[in-house]
Amino acid sequence: MRNDNLYQIALAGVFTAFGIVLPMMFHVLGLGSTFLPMHIPVLLSGFFLDAPVAGAVGALTPILSSVFTGMPPAFPVMPYMVFELAAYGYMTSFMYRKLRQNVYVSLVGSMVFGRIVSGIAVWVLTAFFGAKFPTPVAFIAASITNGLPGIAIQLIFIPAVVLLLKKYQMRATGRDTLEP
Repeated sequence: MRNDNLYQIALAGVFTAFGIVLPMMFHVLGLGSTFLPMHIPVLLSGFFLDAPVAGAVGALTPILSSVFTGMPPAFPVMPYMVFELAAYGYMTSFMYRKLRQNVYVSLVGSMVFGRIVSGIAVWVLTAFFGAKFPTPVAFIAASITNGLPGIAIQLIFIPAVVLLLKKYQMRATGRDTLEP
C-alpha cells in the first residue's frame, strides 16, 4: 500500500518540473505563447492529483518558472498565469476525479474556467495595479486566437496521454476498470 500523500507530493514535483522544462524548449524558438507548453503538465496533473494539489501545481509552476528562467515575465504576465493555471489544475481534477466526468469534458471545462479566471485576473491587474492589458474579453479572445495551435495540441495530446497512462496504471495494479 502506498502513502498517498507522499505519492501526491512526488507526482506534483514531477508535473511542476515538467512545467518548467517543457516551456524552455518552446521559448528558445519564440513559440511559448502560441503552443502554451506550460499548460500541458498542469492540465495533466489534474487527471492524476487531488484538486488542491493540482491547483498548487498550477500556481507554483509559473512562479518557479519565472524565478528560474525569467519566463513568464514577473509582471504583468506571471500573476494572471498563476490564477489561470491554478484554475486549470484544480478544475481538471475536480471535474475528472470528483464529478467523474470523462477526459474531454473535464479538459474543455477546465480550459474554459481557466480562461474566465485569467480574464478576471487581468481585470484586477488593470484596475488595481495599472497593468496595461486590453479589456478582459478582448484579452481572452486574443489569448484563444493566438493559442489555437496550443489548444489543438492540448485537445489531442492530453486525452491520449491520460488514457495511455491510465491503461498502464490498470495493468500495473491489476484493476479491470479505468478510474480517476
